[in-house]
Amino acid sequence: MKESKTLELKEIVSNTFLKTVSAYANFNTGKIVFGIKDSGEIVGIEKPETACLDIENKINDSIKPKPDFTLNIDKKTGVITLLVKEGMFKPYLYKGKAYRRSDTSTVEVDQIELKRLILLGENLYFEELPIDDEDLSFNYLFKELEEKLSIKDCTKDVLKTLGLISNDNKYNNAAALLSDKNKFPGIDIIKFGATINDILYRSTISNVSVLEQLNDAEKVFRNYYLVEEIKGMKREKKFLIPLEAFRETVANALVHRTWDVISNIRIAMYDDRIEVYSPGGLPAGLSKEEYLNGFISTLRNPIIANVFFRLGIIEKFGTGILRIKESYREITHKPIFEVQENSVITILPSVTKRPILTVDEQEVLNHLSSGMILASSELSTYTGFGKDKVVNLLNNLIEKQYVEKLGAGRGTKYKSI
Repeated sequence: MKESKTLELKEIVSNTFLKTVSAYANFNTGKIVFGIKDSGEIVGIEKPETACLDIENKINDSIKPKPDFTLNIDKKTGVITLLVKEGMFKPYLYKGKAYRRSDTSTVEVDQIELKRLILLGENLYFEELPIDDEDLSFNYLFKELEEKLSIKDCTKDVLKTLGLISNDNKYNNAAALLSDKNKFPGIDIIKFGATINDILYRSTISNVSVLEQLNDAEKVFRNYYLVEEIKGMKREKKFLIPLEAFRETVANALVHRTWDVISNIRIAMYDDRIEVYSPGGLPAGLSKEEYLNGFISTLRNPIIANVFFRLGIIEKFGTGILRIKESYREITHKPIFEVQENSVITILPSVTKRPILTVDEQEVLNHLSSGMILASSELSTYTGFGKDKVVNLLNNLIEKQYVEKLGAGRGTKYKSI
């Protein structure tokens, strides 16, 4: 048994466990096991029934509001298991401070996290908070509503229906994000050339409607990943990366990111892939497995999500992961999703990305890469590999479209593509 983000081991009962009670009640259900050393050695607790009463009293006296917890005693070992469930009435404070788990440690939350906990406890979202600015314009939003939904008479009643105006007739943060001009962060886009030192394009799209941010990002994408392919007598346009995957990824980043952090979404474009970094990690209550499988969607910004849904940009119920995966169904290299504590990263491979080579395959290819046309026997001499092995490696390289076979029989030779 080892400590983790949801498991803490305590050899004895002391007040140090109370910070972790706060952490589990605030962020995610977890266990604190008493009577086990950090090494995993079971030592048990003397008079466990009395210790349980002590633990219960410590929690009731020190954690406000009272969290939901249960205690269980293993009578054979004297080990006590305290299960603390994530609560609804956040923040849960110990000595006036809120805590969270960071890997196997328990740390105090910062001011931004504390404000988020307060909003969660009041069943509010950051985007719902009213703002004082009354001079907002929505020309870009209204244009989208007219084009997509044929709504020509865009008034404040429409904005109310979309949830952008509160009951006291004040705009909220969601309204600001959809307005033509705002003070929120945006999207950094950079296109690299052959190396990261070779920058072909760099721009920041910010202080404009999130709808405009999405569409402007797509324009940059089309400029670099929409190409013409000659087939016979015809020129056909195709995307090197599925457009649906890119739009879904950027839309998800805009819908699911945290807007109370002054950090831009970052889109790094390479010849063989695009990497999209969304600030904020996963919303509270959504596990990494649920996110990756696309089974459950916990929206961090439901008002923005609702507008995107009405405009046909996203599906209302779903993280979009399944749609991204679906767009890669016929493509060899699949998208990669990385979930970190403070960010979510999506990597979209290009359809032109070639399969990864083994060390031995690369060794054979190196002798053909300079334009040489060689027989398998010559490659065997150069590499030191047996002839049968070289033939097998060449067949792999042909299948992976790195090498072309020329001739037949004893005259067979090979060249790189």
